[in-house]
Amino acid sequence: MTTAHRRFKDRLYEQFARITKAIASPKRLELVDLLSQGPRTVEALAEETAISVANASQHLKVLRAARLVEAEKKGLYVEYQLVDDEVSRLFLALRTLAQTRLAEVDRVTREYFEARGAMEAVEGEELLRRVRAGDVTVIDVRPAEEFRAGHVPGAISIPLGELAARLNELPKQREIVAYCRGPYCVMAIDAVALLRTQGFVAERMEHGVADWRARGWKIERGGAPS
Repeated sequence: MTTAHRRFKDRLYEQFARITKAIASPKRLELVDLLSQGPRTVEALAEETAISVANASQHLKVLRAARLVEAEKKGLYVEYQLVDDEVSRLFLALRTLAQTRLAEVDRVTREYFEARGAMEAVEGEELLRRVRAGDVTVIDVRPAEEFRAGHVPGAISIPLGELAARLNELPKQREIVAYCRGPYCVMAIDAVALLRTQGFVAERMEHGVADWRARGWKIERGGAPS
């Protein structure tokens, strides 16, 4: 191998490694996951990830240096977002790889969900088909700003904290499917538990907006219909 060839390879893989170094942190991965739901301020991200604003800013600085996130001034605040959907797909690919290769992922998940009495069968393609066909009432229980940034077509925005007060908006004669941020998000689990205690037929959709988008399916933006 010539010196020029070796130098080229070293420089090339060094650039690839910038991405892996940037996401080689649990908190930075969580930030990428959250930003897959939509833009957020550093203050909101810090609150969601239970770290200080200063710490969140440092993590975001690393992600920006690797060209994974970008920032835009919005009034008094700076709003962060992923540079494009490729970053979200990178996170989903990493999540899938961890699920298939690391038994600890399943163990940690089971321990947490079983403690809540919330373990349910993984959804099938039939549920996704019914959601896409509009055969069920779909509710998005994430915060309203995440719904506006992107949601499953036809979904109704009912943030989890508002669900108990808005049950009269939902038809009892129709199956309700709740979703939130993906398979490890517990908001949809809590929503289904509440709905079932009130006599609704309800299921949880494990796919979130990022999973939906990764399949190439349409995502709607804006509005918060009820």
